[in-house]
Order: sequence, then structure tokens, then C-alpha cells
Amino acid sequence: MAAIAALINVSSCKRDELLDRAPQDKLTEDVLFKTENDLKLYVNQFYTSLPVEFSDQDSQSDNQVPNSINSFLAGTDQVPGSGGGWSAGDWSGIRACNYFLRKNADPQLGQDIKNKYNAEVRFFRAMFYWDKVVRFGDVPIYETDLNETSPELYNPRDSHKKVMDFVLKDLDFAVANLAEPTAENRVHKYAALALKSRIALWEGTFRKYHSLGDAEVFLQAAADASLQIINSGKYDIYSTGKPDTDYNSLFIQDDLTKNKENILSRIYITNISTTNYSRGAGNGNGYSKSLIESYLCKDGKPISVSPLYAGDDTPENEVKNRDPRYPQTIATPGFIITINENGSTAKLEKPNIGTSATSTGYQVIKGRSSDVKLQNANQDNIDRFIFRYAEVLLNYAEAKAELGQLTQDILDMSVNKLRKRVGMPDMSLASLTADPNTPFPGISLPLQEIRRERRVELAGDGYRFKDLLRWRAGELINNPKTIMGMKLTDAYKATYPKDANGKSQVDNVLRDAQGYVRVYPNITARAWDNKMYLYPLPKDQLLLNKNFKQNPGW
Repeated sequence: MAAIAALINVSSCKRDELLDRAPQDKLTEDVLFKTENDLKLYVNQFYTSLPVEFSDQDSQSDNQVPNSINSFLAGTDQVPGSGGGWSAGDWSGIRACNYFLRKNADPQLGQDIKNKYNAEVRFFRAMFYWDKVVRFGDVPIYETDLNETSPELYNPRDSHKKVMDFVLKDLDFAVANLAEPTAENRVHKYAALALKSRIALWEGTFRKYHSLGDAEVFLQAAADASLQIINSGKYDIYSTGKPDTDYNSLFIQDDLTKNKENILSRIYITNISTTNYSRGAGNGNGYSKSLIESYLCKDGKPISVSPLYAGDDTPENEVKNRDPRYPQTIATPGFIITINENGSTAKLEKPNIGTSATSTGYQVIKGRSSDVKLQNANQDNIDRFIFRYAEVLLNYAEAKAELGQLTQDILDMSVNKLRKRVGMPDMSLASLTADPNTPFPGISLPLQEIRRERRVELAGDGYRFKDLLRWRAGELINNPKTIMGMKLTDAYKATYPKDANGKSQVDNVLRDAQGYVRVYPNITARAWDNKMYLYPLPKDQLLLNKNFKQNPGW
């Protein structure tokens, strides 16, 4: 039984071989937890599991379009025979946390030291369990490492709420016992508050929109955790007063340690720790038409009603007068693709549709440097956010709006700080403009705009699919614009240069009747089914534990 094997064997996540080996190769069980350094070595293994933002993590959502269709969102996924997020490796992190919490009891160590590392481990256990709840809903709670005869192995799954109460208890312990941030870049008090803000908002809104009850408790926890971070005065929105470049610059910094927007980040160092990830612009997928239409015009109004909107017949028109985050996230004509070593530059003349750089014509540039040396090295040493202050501000605004407690002062200390960075008008409760094409007609206008702000600010960072799950908005995946690309009119197509044979890169680009790029030749829309709010349990687990029940619809 894969899950049982994970729970009775001392194991750890395998994403970083060096960190995983340290507790096993350097220390024996007899001396494993005798010194503070022993504790640190063991806990190090969990750090490679932290969720790092890479700017192209929204392809399983309505924000980005991968080159090949996602089988889950295409509706073709089947119940797996094994694995599927429930394998030995998938449970090993929780097992390793429980093992540590049982073994960290040496009387020679001070309780404050033990609590410090217990807090780090409970932070990670909370994160691991939340991931399980997002994927499967009800899951069994194991508070200690088990052996092969433990009857708990055959327990039924615990309820979604019971697990999430357990998660918040772990996070509260972490907040109470973790230290202030240090130069070691370890999990700290405000990182735990940021995770609590994220998780509690997810759970509160999931409970509200899936009619599970008790939403307010979690929403208030999200608001309170966010406010603690805000009131600490330690963090702020990065800005140098350059609204046309600051947002893009935020994501291509080699050192985030002194950036006040950074709550916790993954540090990458050339020849020591890199992502093996190209720093160059583009990565083969592309942003969707659906996302592009979410960017407001510079008057703060949606494109459906703003007189500033210039249409989408050309890329130049489409980006004109739009939120400056648009051309700092998506490559548009004039963007500097490459800065050569001699200082010369190469600019994007036309979208790279018809090439491997982008599937839609809306090419990803967020988190991509134009430095040719680093592009050629194919080793990205840009530091990456794990927790960013901007997310905390968005969490705060949304939680307060969901609680019915939103005020202009709250907007000014949250959403409007993000807008000020890029020179956009403030969001004003007194003068909001309704969007007739809103994807969320059933909620209040302020909440619609907070969700829009979240989508734009966090584009590509990996939040969007979980957001759709918690809002019970999976049906938005069915919108054809979620897999649609730029408009390639006949006139604009004719402007692409031709080779000696009279061929251009866009000759074979598939378009619909209106000229919009179609990424997939055989489908015009994806297929959402409400069973997809949860993943299925694999068949082997249902056979091995008769107390497990399959998720609805699978």
C-alpha cells in the first residue's frame, strides 16, 4: 500500500538530493536530535518543497495556454490505478514531519530551541496537509509516524474542516514560536503569517462558495494574519518611481534579500544553486486572450466601456492605454528581448507567433531577463518569491470584502498600493465602473474588481487555478478565450517578413473565422465538469482501505 509505505518508512522529499541525504548520511538515529545543528540538518530537507513562483505556473487555468492540451482540463483524465497524488512520495513529507516531532525530545536541548524547530516543521506539515485538502478534500490526519501494525492506517478520511482546523493549529504554533526574519533565510514568523493568510483565505472562500458553512472563522483568520504583517511595518511594495518598468524589474532581481516586498524567497546563486531555467524571454506557452482582456485601461475602466480602448486588430493597438502591468508581463512590439554584451539591443518587432517562443502570441516576459549572457547560460540565478507582500495585501482586501467589512481605507492600504506602483488610478468605492463582461456577475462590484486586481498582479505565479477552485468558478475554464490567442488579421499577417521562398513564420498559424489564433486544432473550448473540484483517489487505495470512499463523480 503506497500510502502505508510512506507512513512507516523514514523518508523525505527527493527534490534536492543534497539536503535529503544530510539527515541520513551524516547522522544516525542514535545521535540525530542531540544538538541544534542536528535539528537544522533534518529540517533542511523540507525547504525544497516551498512553493516558488516562476511566472509560468498558470497553464492549468484560464490565464495561460500550454502548447499541448492539459488532459485534466480537457476532461479526458481517468481515475488512476495508483499514484495520482497519493503515492508513498506524496505522503513522505508528512511522515518525515511527524517523525521529527516525535524524536525531538532530548532533555539536553532547551525547550526554546526545540520549539523553534518544531515550529518550522509544523509550518511545513500545515503546508503539506493543505496541499492534500486542495487536491482531495477529506484526507486522514496522522499526528505521529506510524508502523505497519498501526490501526490508524485503515481509518476513514477525516473531514475537510477537521483537517483544516488541524492545519490552522499547526500554523498558530508556528507563528507563536518562530523568530523574526534573519539572514539565514529560514522560515520565520511573518512567513508563517503569510502562509496562514493564504490558506485561511482559500479555506474561507472555498467553504462559502461550496456552501460548507463556517466560512467566517477562516476569513477572519486570513484578515487578521494579513493585518499582523501589514502592521509590523517590515514590508512594503517595491517601487523606484518608474511605473513603466518597476513591476517587471521586481521579478528579475538577483538579490531579493533587501527588497521590502520580499517576505520569503528562494535564493539562487550561479554555480551553486540555480534553476537550470532559461532567463530568456518566452518559454513555449503563452497568456490567454481571457487574461489579456482583464487588464483595465489607464482611466481605470474595463475595455468594454473605456473610450481609451483601441481594439485588438494589431498588438500595438491592443496594448495602447492599458494598465502598465500588461506590457511588463506580456511581450509587445518594442519590448527589448535581448541586451547584448556590447550594449546593443534587439527589440521585438512583432509577436513571436508561429515559433516555439509562444503558443498564443502573448509571450511571457514576467520573470525573464533580457541579459544575453544569462540567456545563453540557461541557468537562471534570479531569486524567486515564495511569499510576496503584494499577495498579503490582496488577501487582506479580499477577506475584508468577503466579510462585508471593506472600506476605502482598506483599499488604500492594499489594492491601491499596487496600483500606485504602476501609475494606475486608485480603486474608489464611490466611483467603480461596472464591467458588462465580468466573469463574476453574482458578486459585489468591489469584490469583482479585487478579483481582477488579483488576477493581473499575480498573473503566471501559480495562484489562479486554486482561486477558481475556491470561488467555485471552474466553469470559466469553458470560455473559448481561455485557449485563444492574439488576433492575427490578414492585414497584420501580411506585415511579417517572408523568406526567399516567399514563406513567413505565420503562414501555418491556425486561426478562427475572426482571425484569432487557435492553439489546438481539434478543440475550440476546454471541458469543465464539477467533479473536477476534487481529484480522484487512485484505485489501489480504495481496494486496500475499504473505509475510503471515492470523490463524487469519479
